[in-house]
Amino acid sequence: MSSSEPAVPESWAALQERGIYQVMRLMFWALRVLRRPLLIPVVRVVTSYFFLFGRPARAASLDYLRRVSRAAPDSGLHPDWWTSFRHFSAFGDAILDKFDAWAGRLPLTSVSFDNYGVVRQAIDAGAGGLIIGAHLGNLEVCRALAGINNRVRLNVLAHTRHATNINRLLGMAGAVGFELLQVTEFDMALAFTLRERIAAGEWAVITGDRVPVHGDRTVQVQLLGEPAPLPIGPYVLAALLDCPVYLVFCLRRGGRNHIYFERFAERVAWSRRERDAVIAGLAHRFAERLEHYMKLEPLQWFNFYPFWCPAPDAGKPR
Repeated sequence: MSSSEPAVPESWAALQERGIYQVMRLMFWALRVLRRPLLIPVVRVVTSYFFLFGRPARAASLDYLRRVSRAAPDSGLHPDWWTSFRHFSAFGDAILDKFDAWAGRLPLTSVSFDNYGVVRQAIDAGAGGLIIGAHLGNLEVCRALAGINNRVRLNVLAHTRHATNINRLLGMAGAVGFELLQVTEFDMALAFTLRERIAAGEWAVITGDRVPVHGDRTVQVQLLGEPAPLPIGPYVLAALLDCPVYLVFCLRRGGRNHIYFERFAERVAWSRRERDAVIAGLAHRFAERLEHYMKLEPLQWFNFYPFWCPAPDAGKPR
């Protein structure tokens, strides 16, 4: 693992912080005033603007599409501007789905569960757990879990300093059983809070496909056939919480949202000597499952920054 910051020209967090909250405010207002069909052309215009003038994001999209076309030639995708625009458009559609999910306008009947038995068993156990997801499709759709059992409450860990304001917007939108927690600066106090909530039957949700905002806590894996850094945070958190760990990927396929729910580990633990090997093994397993689902719907992976930017000596977790 590198002892310095990853050499990314401009961090994904810096790009996100400049506009995501204002975009959310605008979208929230529009959804209250306009019906969704009327918003679709508005979203297309906004998407076109960011595609044309967001050069770093467009370059990252094309870089990703080049890797997909090599690793999954059967996808039929090509690293050209038209396919990149489709990539951006898929993200615009996902924003509307996010608000529907947050506002509770996504009925359980509109969601298909893969391995439903695992989902039902995990929720009925009543003990909570840790969910590791990705910026693939719409992780917010996992709010549909609350439709199986109204006691389900999700604590979503996000790298944003706007967590308080966003929670306020979510409350105004009618979101229940859902709280955004800032983890830009994770500490033991938050870990203990989450442990108490999980013991009470709540769930924590974290993504496993974004490098940390600060520091160098990453491990190198193979993703789409090339080395890429993944954060070790989800696995360290899993060890601290001492709870069952699941993977969730939510993809829109055939006009429906599909939730793929998998048991990942009953518990995560290690000795001091085993720590690096255990974390690396977990990260590699996550990368394998992420790549599997990426290949199902490659245009739904929304990491518009140089994800494969190399970091020296990134093979050892720290």
